[in-house]
Amino acid sequence: MGRRYDTVSFLSDLGLVDETVGVVHAILRDIAAHARVIDLTHQIPAYDVRAGSLALARSIGHVPAGVVLAVVDAGERRPIAIEVAGGEGVLVGPDNGVLASAVAMAGGAGRAVVLNDPAYHLPSPGAVLPARDVFAAVAGHLCNGVDLADLGTAVDADELLPGVVPLHRDADGGGLHTDVLWVDRFGNCQLNIGPDDLAPWGHAEGARLQLTCGDLPNTTVRVAQRVSSAYGLGAGSIGLVLDHTGMLALVLERRSLADELGLGPGDQVTIAPLAEGAAGAGVAVPVTLRPAP
Repeated sequence: MGRRYDTVSFLSDLGLVDETVGVVHAILRDIAAHARVIDLTHQIPAYDVRAGSLALARSIGHVPAGVVLAVVDAGERRPIAIEVAGGEGVLVGPDNGVLASAVAMAGGAGRAVVLNDPAYHLPSPGAVLPARDVFAAVAGHLCNGVDLADLGTAVDADELLPGVVPLHRDADGGGLHTDVLWVDRFGNCQLNIGPDDLAPWGHAEGARLQLTCGDLPNTTVRVAQRVSSAYGLGAGSIGLVLDHTGMLALVLERRSLADELGLGPGDQVTIAPLAEGAAGAGVAVPVTLRPAP
């Protein structure tokens, strides 16, 4: 008998248009009525393993001990379960890298199994629906104390697909080529760098930096300023803030930076020391003064 859990933290790309998420809730209720389900999000873009992995990594430090169910691009992927070292929880999902970053942040992998024992799955009237027939059922059995080893064939965690998180690269002139990891619903663009990556030329509050994004001939060059908050930036001024996850993000005050610069997840932004003699941080807008009537 394994450890019983009373929480399932659930993340997916299933959306909320049809009944699938609700059916998963119903199955968990039926198998493990004592367990509470926390919906992290079900709006991961369809098949976007990278987005699912990053969202899970951002969440993992805040979810309670228990089962973490991450169903993103499940399809024909091999279903797996990974016990976090120390036994504080089990992550369940497809073997496509969606679990990897969260497992690492939670303390690393202990035991891992391929979920290939049909005794712990639901029968399907046709094609298997992984979220319903495999993952929901397994999560419920884990909450009831079924040991990980009983759910399938043991596998070395090193054999599972790793997560893919882009790293920043050095740019000519001492700058950095960065990638947009995530765009939140307000249009703030999280980059794959932290404050230490900008030292010594862009770490301090108030430091002004040059941003370059877009491909030739449509390259955009702007100026950003290291600030603690987007509030007070002023119209058109770009801020570079330390966000709630400890990463740096490009922001505008009460407007979408992603819309302003045409950026999305995976796009590249080059950050460099501000060239000598460069213009200020705002956007120049022509104004014509006329006499008052």
